[in-house]
Amino acid sequence: MLKNYLLIAWRIALQRKLFTVINLLCISLTLLVLLVLTALLENTFAPTGVEGKSPRMLQIVTMVSLNEEKGNFRHGPLGYKVITDYIKPLPSAELVAAVSMPESASVYQQGRITDLLLRRADAAYWQILDFEVLDGRVPTAEDVAAGRFVLVLNQSTATQLFGKQSAVGQQLNVGGQQFTVIGVVADVLQLNSFADMWAPVSTYPSSDYQHQLWGNFSALILARSAADFPALRQELATAVAGFKFDDPLKWQEAKIWADSKLEFFARMLLQNQTEPESGAASLLLLISLLMLLFMLLPALNLVNLNTGRMMERSTEIGVRKAFGASRQQLIGQFLVENLLLCCVGGLLGLAMAAGTLELIEQSGVIPYLQVEINLTVFALGMVISMVFGLLSGIIPAWRIAKLDPVHALKGARR
Repeated sequence: MLKNYLLIAWRIALQRKLFTVINLLCISLTLLVLLVLTALLENTFAPTGVEGKSPRMLQIVTMVSLNEEKGNFRHGPLGYKVITDYIKPLPSAELVAAVSMPESASVYQQGRITDLLLRRADAAYWQILDFEVLDGRVPTAEDVAAGRFVLVLNQSTATQLFGKQSAVGQQLNVGGQQFTVIGVVADVLQLNSFADMWAPVSTYPSSDYQHQLWGNFSALILARSAADFPALRQELATAVAGFKFDDPLKWQEAKIWADSKLEFFARMLLQNQTEPESGAASLLLLISLLMLLFMLLPALNLVNLNTGRMMERSTEIGVRKAFGASRQQLIGQFLVENLLLCCVGGLLGLAMAAGTLELIEQSGVIPYLQVEINLTVFALGMVISMVFGLLSGIIPAWRIAKLDPVHALKGARR
């Protein structure tokens, strides 16, 4: 019986090519967008690779300074002094790292100038993040304390600057400062690690950064476990309550929030800088609803297409009912046709998503992007497609199966 259903479904698909193409595009394009977006989001937020410790990691990227009486408001990255005086002493923190935002830096090499992104970080940064060291080593606490001009490159930058030669031990002039390359790490894209090269924080041309409340830094906090997050946030709130500004007449209050990666993203997207609640739960709910709606629209389209297609087959239905086909057999036939289309569309969507991600990687639009399709998400997408396929098929199938054979043979649609 099933074999006959499949053969009929295959013949119907070949006979009505336009309908088949439209159905396949609805399913495959929906899965394509779902899989590509999920792969990019997973690359950003999943606790893998260099940010494998992110389940027990918080980050502080910005500080809000207020004086409500005078209407003063300032929002921006942290100064190094904020990290050393208010964040590093937190009792519940296992490690606290200070790292600068990626800054453009000119590398002078044999008459050639290359613009690259440089981060400066302390030794704790290399302990919190799990860089894959391909050659040499990363800076130590001794390197930072001594202010050694050492440099770490990522793999692509090392290849760009030195070709097939080993980069370790090479000299580079970065922004007028002479550095020695001590290590090469794998390319990374994650928020807290993205850069072309890294140097110790103590290699700034001036030590003024050590005394600044506002600057170009963010802080990474590694807790012993995620269960310590509430205690860390409470300790941070207590520390910030005693914040001392250089100009207390201009600024009266500081607000600093320790967020997970998702919470930070939600806070930036929703512009929720002055409240402790980041809005991550609301953002997740909104994204889930939008994705559900995105998948529901093709399903509704399929219902309309299937209804029209089945009404066109009323004569065929009348003949089959006249020869003894039951309502259940007809409904089963239509559902098999729909599910077969969903399976083919799902496989087509998987292939298109793999090709799209490969194209994005090769194009360099997103530097250092390395993504893979999440097969769990693909399986979930296929299940949802099957459910929508059933829903979009069973309603018109039920209507057409109820047709009286005599009316159906006459082409009646009621």
